[in-house]
Amino acid sequence: MTAREIVPGVFSVGVIDWDRRVFDELIPLPYGTTYNSYLVQGGDATALIDTVDPAMTAGLMGNLDELGVEKIDYIICNHAEQDHSGSIPAVLDRFPESKVVTNEKCRDLLADHLHIPEERFITIGDGETLSLGGKTLEFIMAPWVHWPETMLTYLPEDRILFTCDFLGSHYATTSLYVPDECEVYDSAKRYYAEIMMPFRSGIKGHLQKLESRDISIIAPSHGPLHDKPAFIMDAYRDWTGDAVQNMVVLPYVSMHGSTQAMVDHLVDALVQRGVEVEPFNLSVTDIGDLAKALVDAATIVIGTPTLLFGPHPQVVYAAYLANLLRPKARYATVIGSYGWGGKTIDNLKDMLGRLKVEFIEPVYIKGYPKEADFAALDRLADEIRKKHEEAGVITA
Repeated sequence: MTAREIVPGVFSVGVIDWDRRVFDELIPLPYGTTYNSYLVQGGDATALIDTVDPAMTAGLMGNLDELGVEKIDYIICNHAEQDHSGSIPAVLDRFPESKVVTNEKCRDLLADHLHIPEERFITIGDGETLSLGGKTLEFIMAPWVHWPETMLTYLPEDRILFTCDFLGSHYATTSLYVPDECEVYDSAKRYYAEIMMPFRSGIKGHLQKLESRDISIIAPSHGPLHDKPAFIMDAYRDWTGDAVQNMVVLPYVSMHGSTQAMVDHLVDALVQRGVEVEPFNLSVTDIGDLAKALVDAATIVIGTPTLLFGPHPQVVYAAYLANLLRPKARYATVIGSYGWGGKTIDNLKDMLGRLKVEFIEPVYIKGYPKEADFAALDRLADEIRKKHEEAGVITA
C-alpha cells in the first residue's frame, strides 16, 4: 500500500493485510483488515500516529521512504496492543531522535510488552497538546474503549480525529475513505460486537464527549477513513443505546436430532407470532456473525443437548462468549433435551451471570420431543411474544 495524502501535511502510511482471517486467535476476519498509521508534518516537527502490526513493519517503512521521511520527532501511541504498537521498536531504531508520546498507563504497558526504555517516553495527560508548528495534536483519554489505556488524538487545524481501534472496522480495501457504506456498516458492526460491546456504557460517555468537537474526518487504525463522520457516529449511538429489536438470537447444537426438532418448531412458532429469529447452528457458525446478531436482539434462546451431565461444549463456548460481550438483551431462556439427567439449565444460567436479563421458563425435555413438548414450545413462543410487547419492540 502506497502512502497517500489525506490533507496537506497529513498522510496515510499504513498497510493492508488482505489474507488475515483470524484476529487474536479468536475473531474471524472474512474481509481481512488494515493497520493504519498516519504521518503528520508540521512546520517544526513530524509525528507518526500509531504504527502497524510487527509482521507488516517493512510496509510501513517503505511508505515512509516513499515520502522521503528523514526525521520523526514523535511517535504517538493511542493504544498499546501490538497490531498498533508492534512496530514502535523498529521506528525508534530507524529514527533514534524520536520519542514515544502516550499516557501513563499506555507507557507502562509498552514497557512491559515491547521493552521500550523509559528515556524514550514523553508522558502526557488528558487534554494536553503537542505543537508541531502549524499543526497541533490534542490528546483525549478514552479508557476502556477496548483497553484501559486507550486515547484519541485530535488535529484541530484539519479537524481530523485519530481514533485507533474506536470506530474502526476489519475491512481490507485500497479505498482511502469508506467505499460502500452498506459493506463497511456490516464490518463495523461485527467489529463493535466482537471488541467494543462489553464496554458499551463507557463508550456512550466517550461519544458524548466528542459531540462538542468539530470533526470532518475520522481516521481509525483498522478499515477505511470516514469523511462523513455522522455515518459511524450515528451507528455507534444506535449500537450502544438501550433500545433492542424484535429479534430472538438462537445459538444451538443438536447431536441426534432432538434439539434440532425443538429449534425448528420454535423458529416456526415465533415467526407465526411476528417475532424475527436468527438461528445459529454452532457446528458451522462464524462466531462473528453470532456476535453481530447479539448487538440488538431482545431475547437469547440457547438450544443444547445434554452431554454427560451438562451443556454441549460448543454451547458452553457460545454462552461464555455472550457473557463476555454483555449484549443489551432483555430476556434469555434455554431449550434442549437430555437422556438421563444433568444440570444443563443451572450451568447455563451461571454462565450468563453477567447479563442483565430476565430468564424465561426453559423447555428441557427427555428424549425426542413429543406432542406435549411441542405444545410447551408454543407456550414459550407466546411468552417471548408477550415479553417483546412489554418491551415495546412489537405491537400487540
